[in-house]
Amino acid sequence: MDAKLRGIHVMAQRSRIVLLHATMVAIDPIHAAFRKLWPEAEAVNLLDDALTIDRAKADELRPDLQSRFVSLCHYGASLSADGILITCSAFGPAIEQAASEISIPVLKPNAPMFDAAIRQGQRIAMIATFAPAVVTMEQEFAEQARAQGSAAVLESFVLPDAMAALRSGDAETHNRLVAEKGASLSRFDAIMLAHFSTSRAADHLRSQTAIPVLSAPEASVLAMREALAG
Repeated sequence: MDAKLRGIHVMAQRSRIVLLHATMVAIDPIHAAFRKLWPEAEAVNLLDDALTIDRAKADELRPDLQSRFVSLCHYGASLSADGILITCSAFGPAIEQAASEISIPVLKPNAPMFDAAIRQGQRIAMIATFAPAVVTMEQEFAEQARAQGSAAVLESFVLPDAMAALRSGDAETHNRLVAEKGASLSRFDAIMLAHFSTSRAADHLRSQTAIPVLSAPEASVLAMREALAG
């Protein structure tokens, strides 16, 4: 087989992963994780940043917004996708519905990170920057801990100013605020960074604390690769 045909063959074997984003600030962290851990995958973007705007208008996930999110997942599956990876943590029930309706893997953004945190101990902190995501994430963490036979308890800390800084293009302030909060937490077995967007502060925080710092993008990439390999 000549080089050109080998290239065509390799491209045909690449897994296409649709990344469903509800905010632009999640895009860079997940692509960085793919470049590091699964560069052979074909990661493509499906963005509706109005989702985050509309999600912030209510404490609960409205039925119409859930329906819209599930429709986007179906559209993503239609793009010859081998898997769909959600990069926003505020749509848990909608992700579960989509996963039950679509034959390819549809992965929640945080389950692999939760698993790693639960294995670290029973006192887990979570730093979030988008408050509407916290309620469903706390529920999902509690359900996952019970399923794993763990008594782990989650305590959340919300930093809306960090998200505002990041959306304005000030990643340095975002990272500083997240790291300052994380460095002040001394009684936990692990610290989770709630969103894909907060993962950009992981290295900064790790330089200021001896507590394990966990973020979602890398764990999610590995989980999707494992799901497709099985």
